[in-house]
Amino acid sequence: MNGGAIVLVAAAALIDADGRVLVAQRPEGKTMAGLWEFPGGKIAPGETPEAALVRELAEELAIEVCETCLYPLSFASHAYQDFHLLMPLYVCRQWQGIPTPQEGQGIRWLYPNALAALAMPPADAPLVQALRDYL
Repeated sequence: MNGGAIVLVAAAALIDADGRVLVAQRPEGKTMAGLWEFPGGKIAPGETPEAALVRELAEELAIEVCETCLYPLSFASHAYQDFHLLMPLYVCRQWQGIPTPQEGQGIRWLYPNALAALAMPPADAPLVQALRDYL
């Protein structure tokens, strides 16, 4: 059994009016730099996944999201070498503002079929199929 802690992270699939999904590229200096992922981040102690996403999307992309606009779609449960990641993925179609990178990350809007060709962290990759099935 993996001796690492369980790390709780929430992620969002922001979907625009054309059916494209926003993905962010991990910046240099971060673990797994250069890989593409759904935006989001760690859930703080005592914080709900929805509240964490509202906070993280404001910090990372300068957008305002209402918790009621987050629809739970799927989740990832993945054992990395030092920890086990548990990550719910929410779909979000409504927000205020224009997603603008705030932390040095790249962003792209892609159609769901194009997501499979991206280099993604192992935990994110299985979520692509769930998202494609949903859309």
